[in-house]
Amino acid sequence: MERIDIKRVLDAGKPGEEVTVAGWVKSVRQSKSIGFLHVNDGSTFDSVQVVLSDKLPNREAVLKLITGASLRVKGKLIASVGKGQTVEIEPAEIEILGECDASSPVQKAGTSFEFLRSVAHMRPRTNTFGAVFRVRSELAFAVHEFFHDRGFVSCHSPILTTSDCEGAGAMFQVSTLDLEKLSLGKVYTFGPTFRAENSTTPRHAAEFWMIEPEVAFADLKDNRDLAEAFVKHLLEHAFKHCARDLAFFDERIEKGLRAKMEAVAKAEFAVLEYTKAIEVLQQAGRQWQYPIEWGKDLQTEHERYLTEEYVKRPVFVINYPRTLKPFYMYCNDDGKTVACMDLLIPRVGELIGGSQREHRLPTLEARLKECGMEPEKYAWYCDLRRYGTVAHAGFGLGFERLLMYVTGMDNIRDVSLCPRVPGYAKF
Repeated sequence: MERIDIKRVLDAGKPGEEVTVAGWVKSVRQSKSIGFLHVNDGSTFDSVQVVLSDKLPNREAVLKLITGASLRVKGKLIASVGKGQTVEIEPAEIEILGECDASSPVQKAGTSFEFLRSVAHMRPRTNTFGAVFRVRSELAFAVHEFFHDRGFVSCHSPILTTSDCEGAGAMFQVSTLDLEKLSLGKVYTFGPTFRAENSTTPRHAAEFWMIEPEVAFADLKDNRDLAEAFVKHLLEHAFKHCARDLAFFDERIEKGLRAKMEAVAKAEFAVLEYTKAIEVLQQAGRQWQYPIEWGKDLQTEHERYLTEEYVKRPVFVINYPRTLKPFYMYCNDDGKTVACMDLLIPRVGELIGGSQREHRLPTLEARLKECGMEPEKYAWYCDLRRYGTVAHAGFGLGFERLLMYVTGMDNIRDVSLCPRVPGYAKF
């Protein structure tokens, strides 16, 4: 008989149905003449209960198993009299596949997240990290679903890039594409990104995943609309497909988590000019850790105040000073700002950063020189403006930052399977 997922058993199984499941023991207990196993295969948060009567040939051996042992169960579904599930398994046969040694690092209840980072290969065995990685998988699917349904083309951008957009690298030619003949109207990339900064904060990693759409014939308003629809789509997908995992996070990780996300999903995102944001912060009557004035970038404390206390909903802060931003952002008519946006979300701060791109060739070349960069080294980039230029816009969303928001986890290391941070690449 073919093995089926425990999720399918719990969601759609009917009493009398013959099933075969396989998984890891979550708990073993005995009550008088009846024993009970809870078995989980990772397909869902909940475990299926297996009833061990004295008719089972290897009952005593099974009862001696501890959490983490693996087995295969063949039997019949029966109506469950317990709470939380409608069916349980009455086994005809249980095959022990692998016993678990008592020295397993995830045996003890209450093991800290910090300790579990040191045994990242074992973390998915725990309730918390099983839930984290199921949510990660579902949201990765939702990313592609969103863009596919809107006619975007997925492009696998190179990890070694010819673009030194913000002055942080040395350039060399890698691509052999004829860039003058490549033209797609709506594209996105979703893949790994690397940063060399020696940062050990809970919000930064040396390797993380970025989602970056780019749209031709679009301005900053179009960009904001796309970003808002994208965030709401991801949240709604999580509500629909990750309900049990989200309930666990709401109960054990952050109380009220789902209600806070539902408020974001229903909200009309606000828009706030950077100049106005500075005025608001200066008049807030707060002693900021990082003093704020026009021309300085916003810090997390400023971002969270604006979204959590001032507008009390998600907010796009737009039109930052050009001195804070890279050369490719569209220069506004005031000569002081560029058409860019940061989406600030309660509890997180910045979730998305993006801009309308500078499509006017003379302005682009002037900005390159202004930033101390040589236009000749960006000839291909300038060619895209020289030959059939159009207004276009795009944004970037850090996937792990999103996952921290959805799961309530406080550290980026706890939403990556094997986190890569300085001094931590062990696996």
